[in-house]
Amino acid sequence: MTTHFLTHSACLEHDTPEGHPERADRLRAVNQVLAGDRFSALVRGESPRGALEDIALCHTDHYIVELRHMSPTTGIVYVDGDTSMSPGTFEAALRGVGGATAATDAVMTGAADNAFVATRPPGHHAEITKPMGFCFFGNAAIAARYAQRKYGIGRAAVVDFDVHHGNGTQDIFWGDRTVMYCSTHQMPLFPGTGAAGERGEHDNIVNAPLASEDGSEKFRSAFDNLILPQLTKFAPELIIISAGFDAHYRDPLASLNLRAEDFSWVTRKLMDLADSTAGGRIVSVLEGGYDLQGLQESVAAHVTALMGA
Repeated sequence: MTTHFLTHSACLEHDTPEGHPERADRLRAVNQVLAGDRFSALVRGESPRGALEDIALCHTDHYIVELRHMSPTTGIVYVDGDTSMSPGTFEAALRGVGGATAATDAVMTGAADNAFVATRPPGHHAEITKPMGFCFFGNAAIAARYAQRKYGIGRAAVVDFDVHHGNGTQDIFWGDRTVMYCSTHQMPLFPGTGAAGERGEHDNIVNAPLASEDGSEKFRSAFDNLILPQLTKFAPELIIISAGFDAHYRDPLASLNLRAEDFSWVTRKLMDLADSTAGGRIVSVLEGGYDLQGLQESVAAHVTALMGA
């Protein structure tokens, strides 16, 4: 099993205000744990800068231009109550897109069986024309559309187990019958979307909201009884994972109380499905996860599973 790992130091230069949960130490923690001997087989690379034409697969040209214009030359500017930009933010966001598309190239060409992209800022809250929830560009969504455009993929799936609902990914694919978006998430919780009745124009959205303290059993049940059967029926040719680890019991922003082994379990389940419909092709992109120890444990479990170890 060949697993690529992509990241970039530019993603450390996206500065957030003191005390903000989405901070550069998150990426340092991921890099530290994946530097261990057990991950020596990872094929490591740097995320290239994403192309604006790839971003435009999911966001409007006007939005991309406006975001660039909002980038400060010094200090920090807020784009909403909890989302901010520093001089390094736009470059970091471009590296997130580039990591997602380069990982897609790797799995689609057979250079890798799967890939994990550790960049920040995250992406799944970014709507077609709106940054929010720490996010600017929908990396996972862009990867799916990129695979369709470049490699002729007919059906792609984005599977999101971040504790917050990926309203941005849902917004992008709401009317797109060629992409299935599946999400487990805590409700009620930011951003307030993701009810089970939100199913998209073509029944291509699968939301499995969970309640505070639901824990491992109900998380696994949501996958076994709802998400995996729907994905099997859809038969995606590529699976993109929005890999948020803030459902971990240590995380300060939520209370789903998952354990690292739950992320290993769901990763292996998705790998089995990918083996049956997608030639094993999986691209995983980092989303949330704000307790550093919980993030390290969860990433280690997820990547170990991807490596087939």
